[in-house]
Amino acid sequence: MNRAAANPSTVFFFDVDNTLLDNDRVAEDLKRYLTNKVGKASEQRYWEIFEQLRTELGYADYLGALQRYRTEQPREQKLLAVSHFMVNYPFADRLFPGSLDAVEYARRLGRPVILSDGDVVFQPLKVDRSGLYEIFEGHVLIYIHKERELDDVEAKYPAAHYVMVDDKVRILAAIKKYWGARVTTVFPRQGHYALDAALVAEYPKPDITLERVGELQKYSLEEILSAAGS
Repeated sequence: MNRAAANPSTVFFFDVDNTLLDNDRVAEDLKRYLTNKVGKASEQRYWEIFEQLRTELGYADYLGALQRYRTEQPREQKLLAVSHFMVNYPFADRLFPGSLDAVEYARRLGRPVILSDGDVVFQPLKVDRSGLYEIFEGHVLIYIHKERELDDVEAKYPAAHYVMVDDKVRILAAIKKYWGARVTTVFPRQGHYALDAALVAEYPKPDITLERVGELQKYSLEEILSAAGS
């Protein structure tokens, strides 16, 4: 199918972390670097602060956690090296195999757009440094809680039908509740949230489940649309 034959009334929204980008591996690299730079005890303290901040904010704030940790250790100069590591991390190397193919496939069927949660500095940096900003031609939306901003999402990208690709069933369920049959929820089983069977079982089954995001290419536009139900 060429672009001229694509359905312009369908928008494909893609999450970033653990959907297109292996964020679990990014976290593992950061844990290893922290341990080497500031020691195991300080590494563990950083992640305690990180989890506290995530509970407060509702999203992951890596740089915010580092800044808060610095207030506890104001003389620890090695934290500057950790900051350098995070800001210059090679995110493009952590894209899942097949993720870019899935985006290009979505482009042939409609319009691909990033719809992500995150802070106002590190998340846009991650999108840019991974090459995703360019791949999505600047069509990027980042909210604090994207599932609470769907009226704004719809105003920015009006469409007859939406497709939401996300590794969190909680997010997919909330979006399905809002848009109903106007959205097809696609669940790639990637990352620790998606592989937590107990957590996944708490929410309604998504319309389409994939083992890897690249498997989106196995579905025709008609199959994707019809999967949304009535």
